[in-house]
Amino acid sequence: MPKITAAKVIVTCPGRNFVTLKIETADGVTGVGDATLNGRELAVASYLTDHVIPCLIGRDAHRIEDIWQYLYRGAYWRRGPVTMSAIAAVDMALWDIKGKIAGLPVYQLLGGACRSGVMVYGHANGETIEDTIAAARDYVAQGYKAIRLQTGVPGMAGTYGVSKDKLFYEPADSDLPKETAWSTEKYMRVVPELFAAAREALGWDVHLLHDAHHRLTPIEAGRLGRDLEPWRPFWLEDATPAENQERFRLIRQHTTTPLAVGEVFNSVWDCKQLIEEQLIDYIRATVVHAGGITHLRRIASLADLYGVRTGCHGATDLSPVTMAAALHFDLSIPNFGVQEYMRHTAETDAVFPHAYSFAAGDLHPGDAPGLGVDIDEAAAARFPYRRAYLPVARREDGSMHDW
Repeated sequence: MPKITAAKVIVTCPGRNFVTLKIETADGVTGVGDATLNGRELAVASYLTDHVIPCLIGRDAHRIEDIWQYLYRGAYWRRGPVTMSAIAAVDMALWDIKGKIAGLPVYQLLGGACRSGVMVYGHANGETIEDTIAAARDYVAQGYKAIRLQTGVPGMAGTYGVSKDKLFYEPADSDLPKETAWSTEKYMRVVPELFAAAREALGWDVHLLHDAHHRLTPIEAGRLGRDLEPWRPFWLEDATPAENQERFRLIRQHTTTPLAVGEVFNSVWDCKQLIEEQLIDYIRATVVHAGGITHLRRIASLADLYGVRTGCHGATDLSPVTMAAALHFDLSIPNFGVQEYMRHTAETDAVFPHAYSFAAGDLHPGDAPGLGVDIDEAAAARFPYRRAYLPVARREDGSMHDW
């Protein structure tokens, strides 16, 4: 029995904050898991340190399912982003340990590869449509087969998804939340123009995606989806807040544009109706926020029954530990769709050395035992935690809007 003898939480900020759990067994085998929750990192760090780690010591690291159930059912206060991110970190670390003991990459323990690589999409953005198209051309030149398009909205000082840095988009960039202005009407006018220009410039052999970032009502989302239909988007992401899953029925009635949602979901219960009623085409729940590999596989299995594919969140607020775990998951499931991929800074890559690699529009997790990623604790110590919040959005009349 590989008995858990120690565990600790490491908080580091190599350009942005990450929370990492490291578990060690009596034989000296270690595993790492990501516990990062954007803008609420220390809440998860405390949950792990004060409430979870004491319950892990002495347990059999091989009993992944039992430990998952213990942390989920035993806590009584179930679900929620803090709890599920903490459970996810434990789950990832235990899969990492199991793979190292077996001498196999995690995807082999999950049934082996279903594909040769994992198609990823990059983020092309710019202040103008022309800038976005230029960025998209760069991605095509790098071999990407799928690209997310975001552009500035004329008449607005800033727009979600548009960054001064073309390689790294990090919205959590201020000590207190920035307040940004929003106009749905202005936004709805520019997105169809963006897609028309992109198809003319890029052709039809590249998948084009767009993120509405929960900014629209269902009828507005239906209208935008219909307006985009001639340009065949791969998906319209996060069209409307999904706390009320029935809202997607109205969107479905008005457009055939594929719909993706779920990066803020924490469990299968957040998407059960969306999947069973086939109100979405892609589920975007991610390893770190939806309870780890163990629970995300349950979500994918349910989705597979209804023809829904995965499209896991993969922004820079997820560390390379989550990216590695996501790739093992993506490679092993039959209903994979696409994986978001935002490159990390050189400092982050140095703190988290990893085996995954990019080629011809695909990522592969590599064949190192376990997850194939680690944390350099000495390097991590050079980047202390720095408080950083996501922005908030207000309509032009000053009232709050979903960010």
